[in-house]
Amino acid sequence: MDDIFPLLHVILILVALIAIISCTVPKKEAAVKKNRPQSSVVHPEWSRNANIYEVNVRQYTPEGTFKAFQEHLPRLKQMGVDILWFMPITPIGEKNRKGGLGSYYAVKDYKGINPEFGTLEDFKSIVQQAHQSGMKVILDWVANHTAWDNPWITEHPDWYVKDSTGAIVSPYDWSDAAQLDFKNKEMWAGMFDAMKYWLTETEVDGFRCDVAWNVPIEFWDSARVELDKVKPVFMLAEAEGPKYHTKAFDMSYSWEVHHLLNAIAQGKKNVRALDSLLVKQDTLYPTDAYRMLFTSNHDENSWKGTEFERMGEGSVCMAVLTATLPGMPLIYSGQESAFNQRLRFFEKDTIEWNDYRLAPFYTGLLTLKHSYQPLWNGSWGGEMKRVSTSADTSVMAFIREKEGERIFVITNLSNQVKEVKLHGDVFTGSYKEYFTGEGSSFEKGAAVRLKPWEYKVFIKK
Repeated sequence: MDDIFPLLHVILILVALIAIISCTVPKKEAAVKKNRPQSSVVHPEWSRNANIYEVNVRQYTPEGTFKAFQEHLPRLKQMGVDILWFMPITPIGEKNRKGGLGSYYAVKDYKGINPEFGTLEDFKSIVQQAHQSGMKVILDWVANHTAWDNPWITEHPDWYVKDSTGAIVSPYDWSDAAQLDFKNKEMWAGMFDAMKYWLTETEVDGFRCDVAWNVPIEFWDSARVELDKVKPVFMLAEAEGPKYHTKAFDMSYSWEVHHLLNAIAQGKKNVRALDSLLVKQDTLYPTDAYRMLFTSNHDENSWKGTEFERMGEGSVCMAVLTATLPGMPLIYSGQESAFNQRLRFFEKDTIEWNDYRLAPFYTGLLTLKHSYQPLWNGSWGGEMKRVSTSADTSVMAFIREKEGERIFVITNLSNQVKEVKLHGDVFTGSYKEYFTGEGSSFEKGAAVRLKPWEYKVFIKK
């Protein structure tokens, strides 16, 4: 009997240790989630499954006007577009102008309309029709700098950054622009007033904020408070980082993902790098932060090349990822036509619309995003769970689940045929492939054959 007591003592100690460990692990996981940055931003409910479409008015039609663009609204509504982001529509500076027509981002008058595009009434008509169709409108807002012939230059020279000689300076090599000084709080008030003008006068729904990364976050935090006093707004930051989501912005650019998708398409990186990046971002950003995912936009197109130049035959597969990974997909003007031209930035260069050959594809992609809650934005959608495969450097597979629905995505991010075995069992079940309508059943250890750049999106209810 005496020999039994030491053994019981050891067993009791082991049981106690197991209990401690089992209690500690969940607490540790909870602590990690709790330590993620917290956000006070309340997203408008209409954004829960929204996408965004960037409008380049100058290049959209041969006329390059609001009225000519307005004729496309029914087509865009039918395609499933939710948010129209208009590149700057304010008058463009003439002093130190670049090219024949200048940069949209050299703002001559914060409360004016670029006569190249039409009138204020023309724009208000677009907003009204968009709203009647269930779409929202946000304006590109340039807070970082103005044109050299903006009235603020002469009326408020103290609102600008100056060098040691007292001369106003340009940001970087943007010689057509003058840098505003955010140490001056009077300038903040002037900027808030101009932004509120567009909310009240045209009833737009928010702003895409240009060069947000070069403006103090305190300005944007204050701007959100001031703008929400007029109406609840949707705010997109041309910036990347958790701090932009704590108070000011609903959504930020996911540049890191975009650049990595380019690198994977070019064979410079692989799926493991994408895995690592997504895990890192999941720990850095607030749970409900929206990230904008894209294969192109005005900057990428004009300065770095079209999606076909950068991503080649993988461009469509990458577009599928922008609509199925956590985030909001962006479509740039003309992508639905598969146009493959770098639009000149400072000149007239009309998009070649061809036969809208990719419109059915994007319509299907946006319908998918709308219809299945696992793919919705922020906390409305489901978390991404990675599915490991035997080709973990080239095949990206994952599931997202929410409210009893499951989306299972498999993509071949390579230019080679892949025969892959699926590991684990989280994907098991019967599905319907979204794009083909074909039924499929997956058991543990299932294998899949994928053609180069092939994508499959399976739906299980």
